Amino acid sequence: MGSVPHLGLPIVDFCSKEVDLKAAGTPEWNSVKNQVMQALQEHGAFEALYNKASSELSHDLFCGLKEIFDLPIETKRRITCERIYNSYLKFPICESMGIEDAHLLEKSQSFTNTLWPQGNPNICETLNSFAKKITELDEMVRRMVLEGFGVQKYCDEHFESTCTSLRINKYEAPMTNEGILAFNPHTDESVVTILHQTQVRGMEVRSNVDGEWFNVKLSPNSFLVMAGDIFLACVNGRLHAPYHRVIMRGTEDRYSAVLFSVPKVGCEVRTREELIDDEHPQQYKPFDYDKYLDFICADDAPVAKSPLRVFCGV
Repeated sequence: MGSVPHLGLPIVDFCSKEVDLKAAGTPEWNSVKNQVMQALQEHGAFEALYNKASSELSHDLFCGLKEIFDLPIETKRRITCERIYNSYLKFPICESMGIEDAHLLEKSQSFTNTLWPQGNPNICETLNSFAKKITELDEMVRRMVLEGFGVQKYCDEHFESTCTSLRINKYEAPMTNEGILAFNPHTDESVVTILHQTQVRGMEVRSNVDGEWFNVKLSPNSFLVMAGDIFLACVNGRLHAPYHRVIMRGTEDRYSAVLFSVPKVGCEVRTREELIDDEHPQQYKPFDYDKYLDFICADDAPVAKSPLRVFCGV
């Protein structure tokens, strides 16, 4: 498997032209698949090297995010969505908003036209291009996992029942070298999460080996890939969903773009029967994703190591 550098996560290389959705089943695909499976089972996360999203695209993306977040707050508040996490949200040192299925041009256009009634073709194209590239990486990871567990016959059904959310974030510089907690420790309510960030560090992941927190350092061509709660339910808990948080230090703002794959409205989340046996008894009951979101976002939500297990554990 890929080497384990100082940041504590395996590195998996997706840069080969032989590793794409059309190459499923090739030796190169299977080699990467084995690395992905081992990484998500042992760590719940890995660093993906992925040059289809170029350094130039990364640069344009973060320039665009700065322009977006520099808009007046009244303008940013125009971004609203039925699923609250895609709406504009403002926290003490963090701002966030999202685009559902940003890989579809009309969705990116709707987002930028909401912020700029006259449109902003450059930022629209950048968001759309980035989302297309990262959605392909997301689909490769999910297909590899389903293949790895022998339930690849459900791939089409799985992809048809999910959508994506591209969430963009700005974390204000705290102007101190003392660590400031900007986002509480949590697991993600996603199938897969793929994060790209500026060179201003802040994302920390808790090791599944020793429980220690470590800082994630990514290059312009690398991405943090994590399994979320929903994937755990799909595969009967056979992956690890890592706890992570954001700690801010220093004098520079941090920007990030995060792609979440999530169930569509009205689609039930359930474990495939093939993954339930005497050795692996059923861990989670079937559930509605939006009811799970309501549960974890409620003011009286229980504080638990695993909210998913509290909500629908067997």
